[in-house]
Amino acid sequence: MQQYTISLPPYRRGFHLITNHILDAIGQLPEKGLVHIFIHHTSAGLMINENADPSVQKDLHSSFEHLAPERMSYYTHVMEGDDDMPAHIKSALTGVSLTIPVSEGRLKLGTWQGIFLGEFRDRGGSRNLTITVFG
Repeated sequence: MQQYTISLPPYRRGFHLITNHILDAIGQLPEKGLVHIFIHHTSAGLMINENADPSVQKDLHSSFEHLAPERMSYYTHVMEGDDDMPAHIKSALTGVSLTIPVSEGRLKLGTWQGIFLGEFRDRGGSRNLTITVFG
């Protein structure tokens, strides 16, 4: 087992392909195994989705903004800004970890799949990940 901690650069609000950041951090993968990725934040999330057409990222962003809009009268957690409580909701929807199989020394992602950071704050800053490789 190997474990790595990386800091992603700050991203604007939306969904961002981070597959290459992950691969650069871990280098050579085992022939068979698992990669587990965990994000250390409650206002960002991780997901696997289509990596070929950027309109998917745009549509996901628009849909998440609709699902958890800002300034709702029923929010009570409002001290950290209008984008904070919606960011927590979006993080709960995406989740904070992924587990991906490794086969033949490569992530066993589908043809059109990539690993995405969901940045749900306007100024979320750098995001930290722990990546654990089993195999």
